[in-house]
Amino acid sequence: MTAALPRLLAILTCLAISTQAIAQTGASRQRPNVVLFLVDDMGWMDSTPYGSQYYETPNMKRLQEQAMRFTDAYAVPLCSPTRASILSGQYSSRHGVTSATGHLPAARADVSRYPATASPNQRLIYAESKRYLEPELITLAEVLQAGGYRTGHFGKWHLGLSQEHWPERHGFEVAFHAEPSPGPASYFSPYGVHLSGVPSSKHHVGTITDGPDGEYITDRLTDEAIEFVRANQDEPFFLNFWHFAVHGPWGHKEDYTKGFSEKKDPRGKQDNPIMASMLKSVDESLGRMLDELDRLKLADKTLFIFYSDNGGNTHSNVPGSRQIENIRPGHPKWNFVQDWQKWAGDQPPTNNAPLREGKGRIYEGGQRVPLMVRWPGQVQPGSVSDSVVGPIDLYPTILDAVGLAKPAGHIIDGESILPVLRQTGRLKRQAYFTWFPHLVPAVSIRHGDWKLIRRFEPHPVYPDVRELYNLADDIGETKDLANEMPDKVKELDELIDQFVQDTGALYPKPNPAYKPRDAAPAAVGKDPTTGLVARNCEMTLASDALRITGTGRQPFLGTAQVKLAGPLTLQLRVRSRTGGQAKVQWKTIGQDAFPESSQIIAYNLPADPQWQDVSVDVPIDGKAGTIRMYFPAEDSAIEVQSIRFEDSSGRSKHWSFTGAKP
Repeated sequence: MTAALPRLLAILTCLAISTQAIAQTGASRQRPNVVLFLVDDMGWMDSTPYGSQYYETPNMKRLQEQAMRFTDAYAVPLCSPTRASILSGQYSSRHGVTSATGHLPAARADVSRYPATASPNQRLIYAESKRYLEPELITLAEVLQAGGYRTGHFGKWHLGLSQEHWPERHGFEVAFHAEPSPGPASYFSPYGVHLSGVPSSKHHVGTITDGPDGEYITDRLTDEAIEFVRANQDEPFFLNFWHFAVHGPWGHKEDYTKGFSEKKDPRGKQDNPIMASMLKSVDESLGRMLDELDRLKLADKTLFIFYSDNGGNTHSNVPGSRQIENIRPGHPKWNFVQDWQKWAGDQPPTNNAPLREGKGRIYEGGQRVPLMVRWPGQVQPGSVSDSVVGPIDLYPTILDAVGLAKPAGHIIDGESILPVLRQTGRLKRQAYFTWFPHLVPAVSIRHGDWKLIRRFEPHPVYPDVRELYNLADDIGETKDLANEMPDKVKELDELIDQFVQDTGALYPKPNPAYKPRDAAPAAVGKDPTTGLVARNCEMTLASDALRITGTGRQPFLGTAQVKLAGPLTLQLRVRSRTGGQAKVQWKTIGQDAFPESSQIIAYNLPADPQWQDVSVDVPIDGKAGTIRMYFPAEDSAIEVQSIRFEDSSGRSKHWSFTGAKP
């Protein structure tokens, strides 16, 4: 009770100040409603307004014509941090939800976020992400509720598994959701959600109820959200409408999917009919909501925000991925795998080109997202802004728009973008930061057209700890300027240092138990291809890469130097203009020959002139003997910057061709 008192006083103080402001500006019914329409895993290029020629999103196009479209809007590369930043107005380094951990059981509050020990293979000890949105934080919903708004949350939450961390405890009067997130077990009714019990991956608990058999969750969420609007049309309301789509388990309407399976992308980039089908359903949801606001004559009174929680997913469901690997008949996911391969084949959910990489990475493909804001009479229809904005800005912008004061004692890192929306001014901040100490741990800064990525340590696929890009000239992050511009790197590095200090970021710590395995320096002049044998191809060193050119059928590189016990992960940094099917084949120590029909993994290497990072799970049973890496190099050469095999304990065999000269 004592700990909650300052928080309550802050909300009441905010309410008192806001009530005075409301009295000066008119009756409460004149305050705008707020709708936050959030799509899960929707990439920057995944709609007509942003350049897709494959996905069909007429209602997003309709919204674009009525709204301001942001070209340089950001999110954190995974969902939970973005969602926590929206509701708190804080950087992930401050609120502590730094990864997609909102579906996991909460850790004890008195336990350090730094693990007590770490593997001797691990150079640094990284702090773990919080698994829920702190109850002590004053959320956007709580401030709006205290200011007289009716508040409702519909859809994915992913900010806390147990009930004390659900949306109902963070200022939402009405909530329609299921935990653990990303949502219900099925996209189709019956949804498999229970009203009580302990939430777990096998027992979803929440307020989602079944509809008619086969009802689609995207449609049902829209029904519930519209009902909330109708019920509160005479009062100001905050609708937090967070879709489960276009995230796994990738439920889709087959009649839509079939239509997209017969369509081709003129750009030659996006052609996954399941993703297209799901986006079509989301677009229909958007259209229904816009139509309802029009019908109720609420459109002119509503601040409408369309946004995504991270970049498009470019890694799931490809051969070798955890969603596909080792799924056999009888497995609970077997039907899903068959369905995905029927419609999508070996494709990932989407393609973010011209942006680099996607969800879970700190490059633009992982964090640049669509954002459109409509507010009739305040925002010029069809306008465009290149202001650099992010999830931390929604909290202060919405409070500014509705005339509510910021809560006393609650730190807000974001800045109101109302001057940008009204085209009366620019943002005041010097730079924008993304803190992402997971997967490939890094922090980035966006400063004007410049972007600096700082990795905390070298990574086998990303060996450089500083990467500098001019996004105005190189939106695909293909030319690293760090070595050419050390003064700019130093300038931006200093801003990152200040950011870390200001937000209390938990920087990784040295691991006292660390024992480097490959401490011996490489011999001067050593051939970086040592241990690789080319068959049906030629391998030549190019500038910063190994070029593989086919000379016969099924070209491959072979090696007997991996000598690690499986299962292994193969990580490649590669580019290919034509793409095609690639595969990995192996025999173990003691096997005289390669089995004819087993011990081989196929995967798709997308066509992309930009560097891409590919990860393949190689389920070797035993110790690797000889490994063959087949590449689609018969018709067009491919280039490789690095090859790395790693076992489950972190031991690895690595070839790097960065720095190679012709």
